Amino acid sequence: MNAYATVYVISLLAVLFAAATLAAAKLLRPRLAYERKLSTYECGMPAEGSTETRLNIRFYVFALLFVLFDVETLYVYPWAVTAREIGPLAIAEMGVFLGILFLGLAYAWAKGALVWE
Repeated sequence: MNAYATVYVISLLAVLFAAATLAAAKLLRPRLAYERKLSTYECGMPAEGSTETRLNIRFYVFALLFVLFDVETLYVYPWAVTAREIGPLAIAEMGVFLGILFLGLAYAWAKGALVWE
């Protein structure tokens, strides 16, 4: 039997479960849509003025930096768990990876991307 057969079966079951859940939710939900329910703001104060506001680019840059370092954690954690088995070359490669990330952080810090005003 294929070594990945279990992974394929579990993946197929996960996709089928997600599809079945979405189909059941669509069939069982109430269909009582009315104008206020379909409005942009379902509850709270009515919107005054334009709802399209421009945000400063710093918010986007800050969010992208957060995502970058959050995803970096996804790469570092499994590596750290198996660091003893993978040898010194992998440790050097991780050093290069973290060095590049540190340079990016230093650059963002120098440009003022981390200043929250």
